[in-house]
Amino acid sequence: MRCLLASAGGRLLRDSGMLLRRRSCSGPLLLLLGVAVCLFYQTLMVARNRLRSGHQLPAADVRSRKSSDQVLVEKTRRFISILETLQRETQVQVWSQKPPRRRWAVVLTGRHLVSDTEVQLYQQVLQQMGYEVQMSRYAETSSFLRTNQGVSGWSLLLCLSSSERSCLRRISFANLQPHQTVNLIPGLMEAFSDAGGGLCHFYVHSHLTGSDLPMKPYSCASTGQKLQIPQDSRSPVGAAPPGLLAVVNVYVLVTSVRPLTSFLHDISVVTTNREVKGQPTKLRDFLLQQLGPMSSHQALRQMKQVIGEVLQAVVSTDAKKQAGNRCVLCYQLLTFALLFSGSITPVVVQVDTDLTFSALSEDSFDGQITKDLILEDTLHFLLTTHTHLSSETQTEGRQYGGCRGTHGLCLSKDEFLLLLQFQRQMTMPSAFQLLYPSTSSCSTSGPLSVSDLLIRISRYYELQRNLSSSDETEALANQESAVSSSQEGAAGKGPCVDPHLRQIYTDPPLTLTPPFNPWVKEYHAEVTFDTVTVRIRPEPFSSACRVHLDEHRGPRMANYPVGLGNSRISILVTDDADRHEPVVMTIYTVHMYRESRPSLPMFGDHVICSFVQDCGLLVRPSRSCGLQPFIGSQSPLRTCSSGHVSGQWVVPCLSCSDNRTCDWREVAWQPDGCYHLLVDRPLLQDCMTDRKVLFIGDSTNRGMMYFLMERVNSSLEDWGKAHDTLVYGNLNGGRTLVSYSYYPQFWLEKKQRPTFRQALLQLLDRSRPLANSNLTVLVVGGVQWLNTNHLSTVREVLDRESLSNILVVVKSLGMGFHLPVDGIRSLSLREIQDLDKENNNIISAAEHHGYEAIDTFSVTMGRYKEFLQGRCACHFHEVEKFCSSRPPDDTTSTTNRTCSFRPGLSSQSAVQDKDREAGPDALTYHVRGPVNQVYSEILLSRLCPKTRN
Repeated sequence: MRCLLASAGGRLLRDSGMLLRRRSCSGPLLLLLGVAVCLFYQTLMVARNRLRSGHQLPAADVRSRKSSDQVLVEKTRRFISILETLQRETQVQVWSQKPPRRRWAVVLTGRHLVSDTEVQLYQQVLQQMGYEVQMSRYAETSSFLRTNQGVSGWSLLLCLSSSERSCLRRISFANLQPHQTVNLIPGLMEAFSDAGGGLCHFYVHSHLTGSDLPMKPYSCASTGQKLQIPQDSRSPVGAAPPGLLAVVNVYVLVTSVRPLTSFLHDISVVTTNREVKGQPTKLRDFLLQQLGPMSSHQALRQMKQVIGEVLQAVVSTDAKKQAGNRCVLCYQLLTFALLFSGSITPVVVQVDTDLTFSALSEDSFDGQITKDLILEDTLHFLLTTHTHLSSETQTEGRQYGGCRGTHGLCLSKDEFLLLLQFQRQMTMPSAFQLLYPSTSSCSTSGPLSVSDLLIRISRYYELQRNLSSSDETEALANQESAVSSSQEGAAGKGPCVDPHLRQIYTDPPLTLTPPFNPWVKEYHAEVTFDTVTVRIRPEPFSSACRVHLDEHRGPRMANYPVGLGNSRISILVTDDADRHEPVVMTIYTVHMYRESRPSLPMFGDHVICSFVQDCGLLVRPSRSCGLQPFIGSQSPLRTCSSGHVSGQWVVPCLSCSDNRTCDWREVAWQPDGCYHLLVDRPLLQDCMTDRKVLFIGDSTNRGMMYFLMERVNSSLEDWGKAHDTLVYGNLNGGRTLVSYSYYPQFWLEKKQRPTFRQALLQLLDRSRPLANSNLTVLVVGGVQWLNTNHLSTVREVLDRESLSNILVVVKSLGMGFHLPVDGIRSLSLREIQDLDKENNNIISAAEHHGYEAIDTFSVTMGRYKEFLQGRCACHFHEVEKFCSSRPPDDTTSTTNRTCSFRPGLSSQSAVQDKDREAGPDALTYHVRGPVNQVYSEILLSRLCPKTRN
């Protein structure tokens, strides 16, 4: 290396091969710069050699070293100060003539939806940084780019995945303005593209062989592939443990190609030979845990060297093609997959020109969360350090960066911006660490170049970081301590100081209204009828904060069933420092609305279609699924003799081949060859006089009870999600009693749960006196807990209590627990098919005991998607409240209108929300749910067949 002292200024200007501008520069400033750089380099090399030697220095040498280091720091500080002074004076000169324009950012989303968290992230961060954001799918469709093409109308262009080709076609990178930034570097995009079979394109245009680089030539496959990790064989007793066996995905930010500058993000994705899926982790933490302090430092250095060699090979291959103008502030994010196979020196096995996370589990959102973190870090790292100069510098470019006055640093405009940006990036706290130029790189032996200046700047800041350590071992010990401290922070130790969410991740992506903002606590979202589950994972800003869904001890992430209509998800941000009782700091609420099945109003011409089951859930494989032409009975219909007559759903459609042409408001349950009598209110009230109806079962049974109470009373004035015993004696003018007992009490420990026999006896006792006739009705059943043994128990208890002649109605099984929901059981298709068989056994047992049976399984099977609120997806009813001055009208005529083609049972609500007059607020409730209405009306028809007797 040729050291430039007093004659450095003249030599720099005389040398024809230099990269700096050849102009007559004033001597004092350039001489000062040359002396500073030379002293900087000499002192740094002495200091680094001493660091590497690792031996204890004599006291005199230590004092001498400190003195030389201080000189180095001072000279380099003056060198950097010159850059900053030039930058300030240039900006003042430009801004004094014309104020800078607003900064516009154009985001091309490609196939990304606006609701995608990546799109939202760009929009939020850029707006916070003062950008006006314009969004479009592709460059060709962006009106902003069309009207401002070729001029400096925008400052930042972000081409998301699937829009890169559009950017490369439409954007002239050679003609970009100095202040314009694009998140693509065409040379890297081409070099790491697939030339066929995964062969990296830059191999085609060079004489490189597989042995020239620590990289496999076929590392640029356009599709993600499963990378094989060598398996460690069992070592003999006493042998050294096997080396590191893992594939490590690291994320590289290239900020310049000529000269090459790049940075490494501290997050990596590690897949070891002991794990099926990868894990996001901090790179230094992983290496330190696997290799220890000394070896981890060497492995990190080797990793940087390997990636640097590959990038340098790409730059040298691409030098001739990209010799023209370039985009100074453009950048490129890359993913390098590195294979460690027992050595601390890895091999590059795959390179992607985007951030890829195929090794992470999709269900946990780890990939998207990690990607969003890296993207946000990138924006802050680059846009905070970028020097945004107004486009007016084009007209005054001859003076920009020139040699004038006393500030004669001869740098071109591009070199000036590059050096200034690099210097700021080296001083900015961030998640990125320098990858290239390496601080161990050698400067050129020829004239001083911009690359040399970059190396010296990087060495200066490394020396500043290491001056406080007496040797490298102490520095690594401090690093290990810092890592341990960071791990404690990541583990959430410490108070939750910033209780806000960074983002709410959902699958499928929800379009939140308003768009997500950490400081907005309430959102609304709508989903289509076919969306039956939503997976949700809120992510907090601070790792010290915890997130729980719905309750203090709720899960961090969950799969939610989305019932028809309204539902709500509460997100609690808590401080769990006190392990006994989390403290709720903030609550976010997402109100969801799931649309009803799309319906086409019925006009004149239509056909009647029928279905037994949905093709999405083939419970009965031997039966057809989906809509079929309805073939009714040719003989006159009669009233059904039981509540479990087989049947099917019927609906008017324009075509049975397309369920979107149906009027689903008119769907009705049609028993085969008969019809269930619809009991109007006067007959029902007369039929229920002096009767007692006892319900025992779960919430689905309770829904039938409340439906009966509303139909008898014409309104429902009392309601609750009772999980114990209830008695209502004020129905039908005090002439009818209804009681209810919840079974099974699943929330109790098994030893503490009342048995079915105990719950039944308690219900009978609470409802006495009871007549041993059909004046007493027992309705028993639920979703899926009922079996034939329970019916035998009913017979034994009633015989013992001298109630063998009462009317017993068995509500059979129902659909539910068919969705993959966290925290509760989820049935497979085979298990649901077994339930259908068990349902038939229960109905047969009911007939054997002389009981009535209502086949609720067949009714709910075909409309399993139409569940309402509840995690079990088994509720086909819900109770809503309203204030009314009078009860709603009875609308039994609705059924006749619905089934004008067949006298079946309509699934529309039996109590319509008609226009109600304003009046004194009388709080009443209404049981809503078309499917529940159908089997509840069947229950009423079995209680009141024509006349009570």
